[in-house]
This record gives sequence, C-alpha cells and structure tokens, in this order.
Amino acid sequence: MDPTLKLLAFLILVLANICPIKSDFSHCEKVVKNWAFSSLQQRVKEDKHTLRDLLFFLHVPRTGGRTYFHCFLKRLYANAQECPRSYDKLRFDPRKQECRLLATHDDYSMMSKLPKEKTSVVTILRNPVDRIFSTYEFSIEVAARFLVHPNLTSATKMVGRLRPGATGVSTLDIWPWKYLVPWMREDLFARRDARKMMGSIDIKRNDPYNMEEMVMPLQEYINDPRAHELVHNGETFQVAGLTNNSYFAESHEVRCCVQKHKILGEHVLEVAKKRLDDMLYVGLTEDHRESATMFANVVGAQVISQALTENSSMESAANSKSGTGQGSSHSESLPDNDDNQDSTSDHKADEIGSTEDLEEKKETDRSRVSEVVIEQIRSLNHLDFELYKYAQEIFAKQHKHVVEKLSSMESESMFNNPGGITMWKFFSSAMCIVVLLALLFLFVNARRRMSKVKI
Repeated sequence: MDPTLKLLAFLILVLANICPIKSDFSHCEKVVKNWAFSSLQQRVKEDKHTLRDLLFFLHVPRTGGRTYFHCFLKRLYANAQECPRSYDKLRFDPRKQECRLLATHDDYSMMSKLPKEKTSVVTILRNPVDRIFSTYEFSIEVAARFLVHPNLTSATKMVGRLRPGATGVSTLDIWPWKYLVPWMREDLFARRDARKMMGSIDIKRNDPYNMEEMVMPLQEYINDPRAHELVHNGETFQVAGLTNNSYFAESHEVRCCVQKHKILGEHVLEVAKKRLDDMLYVGLTEDHRESATMFANVVGAQVISQALTENSSMESAANSKSGTGQGSSHSESLPDNDDNQDSTSDHKADEIGSTEDLEEKKETDRSRVSEVVIEQIRSLNHLDFELYKYAQEIFAKQHKHVVEKLSSMESESMFNNPGGITMWKFFSSAMCIVVLLALLFLFVNARRRMSKVKI
C-alpha cells in the first residue's frame, strides 16, 4: 500500500478510536468506574520488596530504560533466562521456568499473560514535560535517517526490503515508534519537497522547536490526534494498562472515555498509583544516580542472591545424586556478560545512541520554547504529572527503606567482621561506577550521531 494511504488509514483509525459509538458521560462513568473497581480489587499477596521468579521491566519510552537494561539487567540475568521480546504480540510462553526476565514497551496489561503471583514489576518514570520533548526529538531523529533517500517512496521500499530478512526487532516494529516514526518521516519528506520547490530559504529562528520549514513544530505535534492517542498521559496509560497496545479487552473504551471526559481520568490515575504501589521498584529518570544505586540494591542484589541460592541447591542435588563432593562452581550459574542474546541491534542503536542522555545540551534549546506551549504540555499531561508526583513519594520511601536495610546489614557485618565490606555496599558502588561510565559513553556517542543527522 502507498505510504500516504497507510498514514491516512492510521489517522482515520485514530480519529475513530478517540470517541466510541456510545460515549455519553453516564455510560463512560459506568465503564471507567467498573474497570477501576475491578483493577483495584486485585491484591498482591507476597511481600512486594521480595523479588519473585519472573521480573517484568515495564519500559516506559524515553525514560532511560535502555541504560538500565544493558548496564544492569543483561549483566544480572543469563541469556537463556531472558524472555523473547513481545512488543507487538506475545511470542513466548511466560510459564516456562527458564524465562526469568521480560523487558518491553508493553503496558501493564501484559500481567494478564504472566503468572501474576510469581512476577515482580519494575519501572522508571520521567518528568512529563521532558518526556514529551524527548519523544518529539526521538521521533524526528529516527525519521531523519531516511532523508538520505531521494524521496519517500524510495525510503519506504528500502524498509520493506530490509525488514523481512531481519533477525532482530526494528524500531519500526515497536510501539509507539511504529506509529510515530512513519508519521514524522512523511512529514519531513513533505517539508523537504516544499523547500525544493521554493528554492533557497534563509531560516533564522530563536526557537529550534518551531522551525516549520524544516520539521513539524512542537506545538503542531502535541496538538495532533496521534499525539493524543500515543503520547499524552502515556506514563499513566502504560502503568494502568490502557495504551492502544493493551491486552485488556475493555482498554479501548475506557481510554476513549477518559480522553473525552477529562474528569474520569482520576479513576485511571488511582489504578496507576495502585500499580506503582505493588511494584518491586520505581525509579526516576531525573534522579539517575540515586535511582541506579537503589536499583542495584533493591533488584540487583536479590537477583544475585537468587542465582547463588539456586546454584547451591543444584550443587546439593548433584552431590546427593553422584555421591561426590564435586559440583559446578558459582561462576557457572551466575549471569554472564554475553550480549549476543540481544539481537535487536537496530533498536539498541536507536535508543542507546539517541538523545536520551543529552539533557544538559538541550536545556538551553528547550528554554526558548514559549511558556504557552509548555503550559499546554502540562495541561495535556495532567494525569502524568500527578502520577509522577506519586512516584517521587514512592521513590523517597524506597530510599528510606534501602538506607535502613543497608545500615542494619552494615552494622551486623561490622559487629561480626570489623573492617569488612558487605556485598550489598560493594555491589551498589560497583553499579554506580558502571552507570556513570555508561552515561559518559552514551553522551559522547549521541553527540557524534547527532552531528551527522541530515535534515
């Protein structure tokens, strides 16, 4: 199908999805309240601070999740323990014992496919304004890579030729980029064609987010129906399990009702808060260093402890069976560092080599955006702002809990072994160094990539 027709078809679908056939307030109120009541009745029986058999990393786009995945999780879990990607559809059996780590952009509705009582969930949230900026920038950055082609038709054909034989998962296959990137790609080609017809243009603007001759202005982007469907309040909808990529049968109608009747969003917000309360760990992009340290202590230490315990059990079973005192060493069962399991090189390059960690450089540019646009972003993402505030409260409680636990362990260690350093403290420090080095690499690499982007 012609790419223009594809985009038009999606726009029609988005416009149709915003308002269901029956969307009067009384009906919507009943639908949303029933869904919220059912969701809030779900209880977590086990201690939420204890890591269970399966770890589900609910990766909210543009929150720095790839850093956590590659610098932490892929070093903590063996390749064989990592579940295949799901992104668009469930392509694995999560009930298999060897599947221990699932990291995707899927929303919380994925839990309906997982063994709930054996699954721990972790996520990271970001200041909504910064996340909107980053989503806009990343959509343009990936789309701009296609401008090496003479026209949109050539670019689309190239994608069609490469993807059927690809072994990994492309950014163009992953929600929400599979919708946002093609949209920006067509827009960039249209504006480039318009510039060619007009001849040379002298562009002098103080606001880099309002260069309509080159790219779609930020204000136009945030007001488009596609942004309302895919971007705004995205953190709340993803944590609640109500994106347009949801597995919940009622998600479409609930989401549409909330979009039409803003006041009903409070019910979705309460569900999202409950989801965060039940999670093993909730991080914040803005407090990256502290967040990484807590991640190492809350999640990392427990993964290592699980691996050591399982290894010890396997050794005991093997010794009992063989009658010998020899068994495999601890190092054989600990997570390896082989990155070959993650064959999604295109997606990995897109996110790690992207502008995710260039906030210092962008602060100056973003400060030039009018307060009117900023205020509009705040208004369009009011649910995300409330959820982010709640996440900050959880983050503070997590920090207090970790500090108290580490202090208790350190005191015990010093009493039993003066001068000793606990494994927890060592692991925390080591992970901090890893993250800082990774961020430095990402910063330098992203600057190099951005300098080559052809607009």
